[in-house]
Amino acid sequence: QVQLVESGGGLVQTGGSLRLSCAASGRTGSLYVMGWFRQAPGKERDRVATISASGRTTSYADFVKGRFTISKDNAKNTVYLQMNSLKPEDTAVYYCAARTTIIGEYNYWGQGTQVTVSS
Repeated sequence: QVQLVESGGGLVQTGGSLRLSCAASGRTGSLYVMGWFRQAPGKERDRVATISASGRTTSYADFVKGRFTISKDNAKNTVYLQMNSLKPEDTAVYYCAARTTIIGEYNYWGQGTQVTVSS
């Protein structure tokens, strides 16, 4: 089993920055990909960014490219999401997720952290 705990959410003004953290514990050696997702009220959950176990491969949704950066510290088993130039439409609950397979569903999820961007 793997446990994921997010932190770092909060309220920020448009154009501001936040850094989210996701600390993984348990059988972290089994993780293949970790990622950040978000869900706004009344909307579908969207993938925001993903990172491979090594940290060498990343991917981003088009709506965050150039503004958000995903990274990981393997020594701390922690994944980060640096969010810059935040917009009101970035307001959502952000979830950390992980999977133990190359492709397929994410099988571990954190509890989520709220990010609110005021205009």
